[in-house]
Amino acid sequence: MLQSYFDTDNNGHKHKSFELPGAKPHYNPDRPGQVEHIFLDLNLDIPNQSYDGTCTIQLKPVRNGIDRLTLDAVSLNIHSVQVDATSTTYDYDGQQLQVHLANPTQTGQSIKIAIAYSVTKPQRGIYFIAPDKHYPNKPVQVWTQGEDEDSRFWFPCFDYPGQLATSEIRVRVPKPYIAISNGRLIDTEENSDYKIFHWLQEQVHPSYLMTLAVGDFAEIQDEWNGKLVTYYVEKGREEDARRSMGKTPRMVEFFSQKYGYPYAFPKYAQVCVDDFIFGGMENTSTTLLTDRCLLDERAAIDNRLTESLVAHELAHQWFGDLVVIKHWSHAWIKEGMASYSEVMWTEQEYGAEDAAYYRLLEARNYLAEDSSRYRRPIVTHVYREAIELYDRHLYEKGSCVYHMIRAELEEELFWRAIQTFVQDNAHHTVETVDLLRAIEKVTGRNLLFLFDQYVYRGGHPEFKVAYTWDGDSKLAKVTVNQTQNDLFDLKIPIAFGYAQGDVGAHSHAPLHKTFTVRVNEKEQSFYFPLNEKPQFISFDANNNYLKTVSLEYSIPELKAQLQFDPDPISRIYAAEALGKKGGLEALNALAEALKSDRFWGVKVEVAKQLAQIKLDQAFEALVVGLNDENPLVRRAVVEALSNIKTYASYKALKPIVEDGDSSYYVEAAAARAVGIIAAAQLEEKPKEEKVLKLLRSILENKAGWNEVVRSGAIAGLSQMKTSAETLDLILEYTRLGVPQALRLAAVRALGTISTGQSAANLDRILERLTELSHESFFLTQVSVVTALGQMETPKAIAILQALATQSLDGRVQRIAEEAVAKVQSAAGSDQAVKQLRDEIDQLKKQNQTLMSRLESLEAKASK
Repeated sequence: MLQSYFDTDNNGHKHKSFELPGAKPHYNPDRPGQVEHIFLDLNLDIPNQSYDGTCTIQLKPVRNGIDRLTLDAVSLNIHSVQVDATSTTYDYDGQQLQVHLANPTQTGQSIKIAIAYSVTKPQRGIYFIAPDKHYPNKPVQVWTQGEDEDSRFWFPCFDYPGQLATSEIRVRVPKPYIAISNGRLIDTEENSDYKIFHWLQEQVHPSYLMTLAVGDFAEIQDEWNGKLVTYYVEKGREEDARRSMGKTPRMVEFFSQKYGYPYAFPKYAQVCVDDFIFGGMENTSTTLLTDRCLLDERAAIDNRLTESLVAHELAHQWFGDLVVIKHWSHAWIKEGMASYSEVMWTEQEYGAEDAAYYRLLEARNYLAEDSSRYRRPIVTHVYREAIELYDRHLYEKGSCVYHMIRAELEEELFWRAIQTFVQDNAHHTVETVDLLRAIEKVTGRNLLFLFDQYVYRGGHPEFKVAYTWDGDSKLAKVTVNQTQNDLFDLKIPIAFGYAQGDVGAHSHAPLHKTFTVRVNEKEQSFYFPLNEKPQFISFDANNNYLKTVSLEYSIPELKAQLQFDPDPISRIYAAEALGKKGGLEALNALAEALKSDRFWGVKVEVAKQLAQIKLDQAFEALVVGLNDENPLVRRAVVEALSNIKTYASYKALKPIVEDGDSSYYVEAAAARAVGIIAAAQLEEKPKEEKVLKLLRSILENKAGWNEVVRSGAIAGLSQMKTSAETLDLILEYTRLGVPQALRLAAVRALGTISTGQSAANLDRILERLTELSHESFFLTQVSVVTALGQMETPKAIAILQALATQSLDGRVQRIAEEAVAKVQSAAGSDQAVKQLRDEIDQLKKQNQTLMSRLESLEAKASK
């Protein structure tokens, strides 16, 4: 499963507890027996958003004498229960179904429980999508979503991952709709109005991976080794489907080889559905994806997110579906590997530098959550709902742990260990210890030391690294501080690099000398004998460990590292250190890297650092990057110029807003940037009404793919926080009927603009968000919480508390509670503090002007 729809960095408290009030230890329930088979025989009534049918569960008892069985079944209408074709009594409280067994169980004798039931307008688990007066073009679809514990909302089951069974779904749907499910299609029947699809999943899997998707889909067929690979999309989007998912057969081949186990299921289908509440979900042999992942030709220029999503969900067919977690607390085994498989595919398709940068971005996602939301062990069974575990610790930190295992074991042994883990546990359940056992079985290595530090406890090392050279003794001294409280014990490689001969900006010299040291104390100094002074120092050469690092080197070493270090992540760390040092020499080194570095990811990071240097010359250095051939670099430059906030920046960005860019994202970033600059306190600035007119024209004329560009305009408008006219425009786009992606952007923007509005307008915003909070759609609720979490008025708290207690979704409940704390903190800042902040900004600006002149004079004097 991939959650790619909202950002959860919404709490400013460092290392707040993950465990909210009401959290408790969770364990799998006692097992009455082994579920052998689940058969759903259903009739869909799509117009009335209802269905009825029978769920038959075949169970092999684990012990004698059991006289009642407890199944999970939420908000279902139970009509009758039979055990081995004989009616029996039952108790049902709306949450659990207790089936009374007239004949207590006997080991070795399987029983069949047949439950006749119906569901009308289900709240979760199964979703009916249909057009309405606001969205008349919405398709008719029905789809399911089981993870974590939502299958119980659409059929009675033992709803936890420790039970694996084969399954079967027979479903009657009206023509012309088709039904896709797990496994292989074994039969179809039809009459004049209806068609019955009968699917059989012959390999065992947990109930949360059972799925059903119904719609009038276009079906695009591909294949891998004789197995069908199919893409189902709304009719008319066939080209987008091939563009977005066409690499799937190659990915199946790649993962089959890497994991040492050929793809295990009879087919692989990907179904793109409307209003999906995740990025994707890896149901066994039938992945569901959000239709927002479908790329048009222009979106494909600089969007690899879809490719990563496709790789992530496909990887789950091994990690999660073939090898199943025994309990939610071990979900990192599957989610971490699926996230790491995105890195692996990036390496395969785009090369080592792209993969290294992908890893860095994953690490940063985890680090952001750790620093601003909470810190937790990856493996924990203490929570309120299992869905709370599906965070950046599980996905991105889990991915980083797999990479550290790979670095520790090195290439051959790592893949042998992974393949042994898959082969030994195929079609079975696993816990974290099983991965450790597979590693030890193949390599003899005990990696519990790594798991103890990174998996079973929270946090990561935070290094501060200093360097000096003693020319007389020819000794390099490297001092390493661990600035966090819980010390880590790691063996870190430190490399010393030299540029040889005439090395240009596009060449990167090899690292000549590498030493591995044990870092396990608060502060340690290491001495290295070298024949000559190194030009740069690479701490944690190849950057395999999850960490933060602050380099306290002098400018010459940082410049050399930025120019010559072969590792793009080391070059990025050097750029960050130069950005912190500031000054003209650092700025010039960064400016050269923006023009000359061979890797786009380094240029992106360099652009960010240039914007941090408070010198006027930063603008000249950055504006060159607006013409970079890579749209990801152009986008980063646009965002950097929005941080510089000058009239010159506005003039440089305005043509992009007016004339566009080949990239949707560059265009959107420029629209947002002009709003930021227009709102800044500048002596010379664009007239607000002109910027408003410019952004309004985008809203009126630039509808397009996923509303990326128009959402950028909304984000730009939201920065103009004191404008009542702008607020009116944003409110207009929160109404029903506005394309969903744009509407959600407008809802979120209400939070941003709220902090500068009058009391009367603030009440209008709160009134609108209250109305929106009553909508049941998950993404609307998330956007409302995001907006409220940005507000600085205690009046937002009541709406958030209502969502925290009334929303049916555990994710919404949690982020609403976290937003309450954020609002309480923000509401304490009064007008005087804001005024002081504005005055400090003005002083900084004046100081920047003076420093820029001084640096220029010093540079001229030294020539």
